[in-house]
Amino acid sequence: MKPNPSFSRRAAARALAAAVIVLGVPALAQRDSAVPSRPDVRTITHVLNRIGFGPRPGDVERVQALGLARYIDDQLHPERLANAALDARLASFPTLTMSTSELMEKYFAPGEALRQARQREQAAQARANPPDQTMAAGATPPTPPTPTPEERMIQQQQANVANELMQGKILRAVMSERQLEEVLVDFWFNHFNVFIGKGQVRQYLTEYERDAIRPYVFGKFRDMLGATAHSPAMLFYLDNFQSSTPNPPVQVNNDLARRLNDPRLPPGQRQQLMQRLEQMRNQQQRAPRGLNENYARELMELHTLGVDGGYAQKDVQEVARVFTGWTIDQPRQGGSFVFRPQMHDTGVKVVLGKTIQPGGEEEGERVLDLLASHPSTARHIAFKLAQRFVADDPPTALVERAARRFLDTKGDLREVTRVIITSKEFFDKDAYRAKVKTPLEFVVSAVRASGANVMNAQPIVQALRQLGMPLYGAQPPTGYSMTSDAWVNTGSLLNRMNFAVQLVGGGMPAGPAGRGGRGGQAPPPQLDRPNPQRQGLRPAQLARMPIQVDVAALAPDTTDATRDQLIRTILAGEASEATRATLARADTPQNLIALTLGSPEFQRR
Repeated sequence: MKPNPSFSRRAAARALAAAVIVLGVPALAQRDSAVPSRPDVRTITHVLNRIGFGPRPGDVERVQALGLARYIDDQLHPERLANAALDARLASFPTLTMSTSELMEKYFAPGEALRQARQREQAAQARANPPDQTMAAGATPPTPPTPTPEERMIQQQQANVANELMQGKILRAVMSERQLEEVLVDFWFNHFNVFIGKGQVRQYLTEYERDAIRPYVFGKFRDMLGATAHSPAMLFYLDNFQSSTPNPPVQVNNDLARRLNDPRLPPGQRQQLMQRLEQMRNQQQRAPRGLNENYARELMELHTLGVDGGYAQKDVQEVARVFTGWTIDQPRQGGSFVFRPQMHDTGVKVVLGKTIQPGGEEEGERVLDLLASHPSTARHIAFKLAQRFVADDPPTALVERAARRFLDTKGDLREVTRVIITSKEFFDKDAYRAKVKTPLEFVVSAVRASGANVMNAQPIVQALRQLGMPLYGAQPPTGYSMTSDAWVNTGSLLNRMNFAVQLVGGGMPAGPAGRGGRGGQAPPPQLDRPNPQRQGLRPAQLARMPIQVDVAALAPDTTDATRDQLIRTILAGEASEATRATLARADTPQNLIALTLGSPEFQRR
């Protein structure tokens, strides 16, 4: 019997579909995937370093047993992965689940009230005792008043909001089973960077990362773009909340005007209403006047099209006009996004050759639609993701494929990421250890590689400041660099070695006593030579150490066999002759581990 070609094709398609259902891997990804079916340790380590923060002891063996393709697909679908241990740890940080209004009411508003009360008190004292009556010419001005215990407590509580956010970020990176998700949250926050040190941004930061970034890292780019555009953190950071048409119309309350025109209104009430009307006009006159182009420029240059994306200065001005009126309701009180028509430029705009008819807030939505679907945006996003996962200068062919996938899926970030991390370029031998770890990647990978138990993440937060990458501390809109030239220098490498020494030797400061470092800031870590006797500490003493490394389990001695074992488990079996010679000089197990973590091979991923 002659076979029926169409029947064979249908049967093959059904078989493939069945396999996809069983394996949980999309058919397109299966067909285009370059994931090796029998990966070696080197390849698995490469994947764990690129789509996560590095392997923990035993992770390579677990991925071998599961299968590398299944591991990658599970990471692309983090909802499949349980995270009970991390969830339990994060539950001890109550501010992570609070809204900005709740944070404001509980932590920031009391401090603002005290500050204003102190200012009123100082102003009253100045009026009662003018400077020329109390100070001789050239006298030293009075020192600022010492904070009261209540003020110190409020300052500590406010600092605790940022500390919990930072410790939560470290714990997620160290503990989460959903490693790719944490890498992408860090990537996309950096892409849509805001700076914690600018004004009210710190009040909005917890909500910004949690609600405008995290939910969308495997979703549609347009949704994340819209969430960040509406976020008070972004509106404040790039000053758009002050951007206004230069000549806004005077707004008069219709009810107020109607009452003033009522001839039956008593003279006393008319006078009160006139005063209210004058106050409203004065408030409008004091409101910000003029266009601010900061957000419009960064929206196109950094968030979407890219610096060579085909826009001109005129487009920046037009987009800035579009987003006039996108502001914050009472930013000093932790208010949310609001569109104010009286601040909006109501004229016709032309953006990238497209006419934007007057439509209030909807104009901004149309511009976001236009930018999110633009081919330049597809290429810019594809390039940045490929730069994060593959190489500082990613292969053009990979960028083009990822950009096509972006356009074909209308900006589906899960599928764009899948194209990159299952590509032949990702698994190419030239990509292996082609990326230098940022300080965050180095610190977290060292903690994971050592199998450390993090009782208190505050010392790690402090260490990142020492290493030049304070969390949420990038001041420019560009965020932190992902390329090696920003992080490779003698000073930074020495600081990394110091961190490794402290991590293994138990020399990291525990931070403020009593609350695991959550209540304040620990002093910056200092180099502390590992003490072989630390492993003989009593359990009560060991429990007080913020980060616990089981040195005996990693390196019971400094023999050749132990050195070879560390090279296999931490360096994936590859170490230069210079590295091996350095490790051979280690005089204690702690030094042996620290030198392994500080080796050139471990600095790369």
